[in-house]
Formats: sequence, C-alpha cells, structure tokens
Amino acid sequence: MNNKTDMLQDVTRVDIKKIEELLQSGKLEGCGEMLDSILEEVRFSEIGSLVIRLYVCMDIYVAAHSFAKRIGISSERFSEHFGTADDVSSKLMSIDATVKFLHTLIHDCILWRIEAAKQSGTSIVAKARDYIDKNYMNDELSLLVVAEAVGLSPSYLSAQFKKKYGQNLSEYIAAARISRARELLCCTSKMIYEVAYDVGFRDYRYFSQIFKKYTGQTPRQFQNSTNVSL
Repeated sequence: MNNKTDMLQDVTRVDIKKIEELLQSGKLEGCGEMLDSILEEVRFSEIGSLVIRLYVCMDIYVAAHSFAKRIGISSERFSEHFGTADDVSSKLMSIDATVKFLHTLIHDCILWRIEAAKQSGTSIVAKARDYIDKNYMNDELSLLVVAEAVGLSPSYLSAQFKKKYGQNLSEYIAAARISRARELLCCTSKMIYEVAYDVGFRDYRYFSQIFKKYTGQTPRQFQNSTNVSL
C-alpha cells in the first residue's frame, strides 16, 4: 500500500454480505477459514493502524449484532458476551488479538444460530403433530401437506418427526385415524364405511387392512366385540 487513502479504499471493500452469508450458513466447520479469506481480501494482516482495524471490526461487529437479534438473541446478551460497541477497541490492540476476537464473534454467533434452529425445529415438529391431530379426517393429508402447513421441507420434517416421536409421520397419521375409528366403532352406531369416511379413508378395504394392522382385528370384529348393535 502506498498511503492511508489506499488503505481506506481497501477497507471500504469489506464484503459484509459474505459475513452475513457465513453467519446464516449455520456451519461451524470451515467458518474460521472463510472469515480469514474475507479478511485477506482487504489485506487485514497488513493494517497497522488501530483506527482502521476498528473500522473493519465494527462493520463485522454490527453485522453480527444484527444477525443475533434476528435469531432472538437480546442486545443485552450479545453485549454481555462480546462487549458493547464502545468496548470493542480494547480488544484490538494487536492484529492477532483482533483476529482472535473476530473468530470468536463469528463462531459463537453461528453456534447461537444452530441452537436457535434446533429449538425452532422442535417447536415446529410439535406444531406438525397438532396439525395432524386436527386434520386427520382429511383424506388428502400427507407428509407433503403437513410440511407445507408448517413451513418445513418434507425431508427435514420427516427426519425430525421420527427423531422426536419415534415413528414416521405417515405412521402417526394412520395411528391417529385408527384411534378415532376405534372410538366411533365403540361408542356410536355408525356404519363401518361411515367411520372409515369420517377418519379420512375413502377406500373401505384399505381402511380394514390398516385397522387390522394396528388393532389385530377387522373393524367388524372390533365392533362386534364391543357389543354395539348396528
């Protein structure tokens, strides 16, 4: 670099969009290398001026703070963890100290991102189960329909649902339907085909097959065992 003006011109080219993409990625693996690459673009290791280092660091600090707020981290928690904007200058007395601070900043924000995603995923999976419980009678109910309703990809919802509840989402739908069918067969005078229709089956024979799979009896056998006259 020939002069301070050249340095400032380089600093203005810090790609904050790349910082934001790095934070949003939710990947700890390789995050340090990616940050180093972004810093190399402005030849950060050559910056001797504390003022200019602060200029670079504050851009990244502000981006990280904004990101943290979007994922539910309060300003108080952020400041307690990293210090306030006024505190940042004390962490930049050397290039090594500055790089260490920025690595910690990015790493911990990504860790928060991962934790927030896990919590959000758990909540949404519970919402998916509630959706099934309220809509099991819809014969078009499926993994795709539920995933769209809760805003997750079908593959992710399927994996997370099984992890949380120990069964596939499609199995849960079938079990919810059969559970309600048992109640109707036991406690009402509805015809079997009416019960099948009420719990989301349009094919009587398929309903009978699924009912026997879950109960060990056909709908007729189950109904007769409850002594309900049709």
